[in-house]
Amino acid sequence: MHLRKTPAIDTTNVLRFDLPRVLRDADRFLDERVPHITDFVAEGSDGDRNEYYSNGDYWWPNPDTEDGLPYVRRDGESYPGAFHDHRIAMRTVRRAIAVLSAAYLGTHDPRYAAQLCRFAREFFLDSATAMRPHLQYAQAIPGVCNGRGTGIIDTLHIVEIPVAFMAILSSDETRSTTAAEIRETYDGLRGWFKEYLHWMRTSPNGIEERDMRNNHAVAWTVQTAVFSRFLDDADAAAEARLRFTELHVPDQMAADGSFPLELERTKPYSYSLFNLDLLATIAHVLSDETGDLWSFATRDGRGLARAVQFMLPYVVQKSRWPYPTDIDHFDQIPIRQPFLLFGAIGLRDNSLYDVWRELPAETPDKEIMRNLLYRAPALWLGPICRRA
Repeated sequence: MHLRKTPAIDTTNVLRFDLPRVLRDADRFLDERVPHITDFVAEGSDGDRNEYYSNGDYWWPNPDTEDGLPYVRRDGESYPGAFHDHRIAMRTVRRAIAVLSAAYLGTHDPRYAAQLCRFAREFFLDSATAMRPHLQYAQAIPGVCNGRGTGIIDTLHIVEIPVAFMAILSSDETRSTTAAEIRETYDGLRGWFKEYLHWMRTSPNGIEERDMRNNHAVAWTVQTAVFSRFLDDADAAAEARLRFTELHVPDQMAADGSFPLELERTKPYSYSLFNLDLLATIAHVLSDETGDLWSFATRDGRGLARAVQFMLPYVVQKSRWPYPTDIDHFDQIPIRQPFLLFGAIGLRDNSLYDVWRELPAETPDKEIMRNLLYRAPALWLGPICRRA
């Protein structure tokens, strides 16, 4: 792949380009009530009201039993009766904090800062409404288990929150009175994410997810990468780098840059995009003076450059996709995939940025949007990325 070493991509340029969309979204949250997981009773949960609960995405009532138990799997088909209220609340909080943070960076209006701090405090820090820092009961399957390692992918919804607070706290334009509130919330969040990262790395559920062979393991590493940067946890960051180079790329990527395990799914296109976005995010966050994950390759050339080379033609012209089309949601993608923006920087190729800009920022399809790692891309070009 031809790489043009003329990157002109930085926080200011991306924020200026994206600000009208961000402000429309952020203004909606200025007067909106913060959702809490304590607002919703999870009848099937073994936990208390402050403990997160969700059901597995592709598990349906058993048609062969009177009570529907145990649930049975239908890959790629989401059961509409599953309990997802906690997940939706988490996604709403993540979206609010992301766009409010970007709006604050773009305008320095203290209303945005005050509201994003309120969302963070009420969802993560206030004892009456806060979510506990674990996912013991995530993606439970009725009649099978009350929670499982797979559920840890649910907190991909919140990786942008540490990124947002790192970005706004480092802003030269942060007003002194606003900075104190941001700093206090930031310090509280560091405590929450420290506990959560420890749980991810030591609990049976966390270890189960870490040791998966597909995108779930990569999602675990994305979270470890982001949270370790937020916490200045060198040990966790080193573990994430090692898993990228020793496991994810060698074990999941074929010689042509494709992901065979994702191509076997009922949604091969979206899962291929998703896995590439995840790997690109790890490289974006963890590439620094200790090593450039964008240039890493196995002896036979497998690495991110090859994965981008494989997937890019099918982003530019999806009709060329030679594999089965996704079972659903195929028409709504691609959108502004993270691998394009992060790859433009990491591979020093502005043509990827050009493709990124031409794609839609979002889609009304909630299933697609829930898998998008960012809602305010400019935040990811700040301190979370040592290249910035």
